[in-house]
Amino acid sequence: MAPSEASPIELRVEQGGDRLDRWLAEQLPDLSRARLQKLIEQGQVYRNGVVCQSKKDTVQPGDRIHLTIPSATPLDLPAQDIPLDILYEDEDILILNKPAGLVVHPAPGHEDGTLVNAILAHCPNLQGVGGVQRPGIVHRLDKDTSGAIAIAKNDHAHHHLQAQFKAKTARRTYLAVVHGAPAVDSGTIDQPIGRHPGDRKKMAVISPPATGRSAVTHWQVRQRLGNYSLLQFELETGRTHQIRVHSTFIGYPVVGDPVYGSRRSVGVNLPGQALHAWKLRLQHPRTEEWIEAIAPLPPYFETLIRVLEQRASQ
Repeated sequence: MAPSEASPIELRVEQGGDRLDRWLAEQLPDLSRARLQKLIEQGQVYRNGVVCQSKKDTVQPGDRIHLTIPSATPLDLPAQDIPLDILYEDEDILILNKPAGLVVHPAPGHEDGTLVNAILAHCPNLQGVGGVQRPGIVHRLDKDTSGAIAIAKNDHAHHHLQAQFKAKTARRTYLAVVHGAPAVDSGTIDQPIGRHPGDRKKMAVISPPATGRSAVTHWQVRQRLGNYSLLQFELETGRTHQIRVHSTFIGYPVVGDPVYGSRRSVGVNLPGQALHAWKLRLQHPRTEEWIEAIAPLPPYFETLIRVLEQRASQ
């Protein structure tokens, strides 16, 4: 059970010698270490009646530790009843199949009607994540990219899932239809990505690498479609627009990509780039069992493949 918000917690140290923040994290596994460090900084943690000054303080046997977890600060966003395609849900996590065209976070020009607004309606009692009542978005998908996205419902789940993505144990597999036919069946793109030097709204492969962030993408051909290909991508890193930038860099831009791709028409009406987060594999934050969520391809994506199959066979 997670400690209730705005309630005092009293703990007694049986065996000392550990750092305060590390000891607290062991006693209160539902709170992330980062959250506990923030509480120490805010003066919410006392040892033997004296406010703790540092997360590095060493606890001693017999110490009495008191801490108060303030109520989460409400996020001033409206809950909106937007339909959700749920792939998996329990008390800790929610995995959704996001449609193309749906923005994940509110931003200028998209103040509402986002995935966050929909989650607030679906989970009205969402716990405070990081001290704020908001959906625990662990990773993102571009507006016009469809597919599987994970949401943490509480602070422990948020911390656990973030750690998985950082350690690269959580795996994301994407499918994309691209222009062109690679000469080989698979490969790895290891090229740093940063802001485009001439267009701050775009990302680009940056040289020298010191000015970009490491980005690694593995790809393989799933299906050859004449002058097009269905590729499978697996990410080792999660840079903004990573697949779209890397795929364009090696000469195979994603079909329908209005930013990095070719504007050549393929004869199929697409809502955005033909890029879909097909599979998400992660470890459950509480049971530690592995969960694999598969997001079915959108109808327009299947239509695109079918049309290109027909053309290639003529």
